[in-house]
Amino acid sequence: MGDDLIHDQTAGIERLLEIMRRLRDPETGCPWDIEQTFRTIAPYTIEEAYEVADAIERGDWAELEGELGDLLLQSVYHTAMGEEAGHFSFQSVVTNISNKMVDRHPHVFGDESRDKSADQQTRDWEAIKAAERAGKAQQGALDGVAQNLPALLRAVKLQKRAARVGFDWPQTAQVLDKIIEEAAELVEARDTMGHEEMVDEMGDLLFVVANLARHLGVEPEEALRRTNAKFTRRFAAIETALSAQGKAPQDSSLEEMDALWDAAKANERVRQS
Repeated sequence: MGDDLIHDQTAGIERLLEIMRRLRDPETGCPWDIEQTFRTIAPYTIEEAYEVADAIERGDWAELEGELGDLLLQSVYHTAMGEEAGHFSFQSVVTNISNKMVDRHPHVFGDESRDKSADQQTRDWEAIKAAERAGKAQQGALDGVAQNLPALLRAVKLQKRAARVGFDWPQTAQVLDKIIEEAAELVEARDTMGHEEMVDEMGDLLFVVANLARHLGVEPEEALRRTNAKFTRRFAAIETALSAQGKAPQDSSLEEMDALWDAAKANERVRQS
């Protein structure tokens, strides 16, 4: 029966769950899969989530299908290990998230009115989450923000939590002033202090820049990903132009590469217009 399920391409999630059980079987499974733990698999889970985001950013829907499958496999992997250890199962995880979504959407699944704005629904969602945290004995406003989030993303989440209890600048101009202040402190640390002080001041500056992004309604992770992609694209154009001249970046001056950068930037603007 097990082999029939594994080769049944119409069996959906049950097929994938059975594949994972077979991979993890201590007698007949894959040695690599058997050795894995929550801790060793976690980095792959994070990597797959980023690959999903990358496919979305590039609008590659065929690749997104594959990446979503890879990410789903991570959930199946963790739940298989959870079931083996007696912590939880795939079905209990599904039940948990289903209950959570129903509880957090009383305007869809309950008797609350749907006649409210998206902003009001967001505030209601956060109020429900706050009540859930209170039930878990998470009393502090910042409790429950995951430690292992990317630092920029965690900074924004911490700032949002603090803002809910009134700890926030009311105007964007004040955030901009703080950026100028923190930049000056970084320069001072560079000129008169040690490396550790520079690290601290750089962190302060990045934290405030993340705060500015939040005030402007910009996701800083998305903004930086787009800039990374833009830098990669334009630097590749520099390399291509230099290669046509029989040269490489290390054989060229900064001024020459700057000019090629400006040309790549201008070409992009022409294509976008």
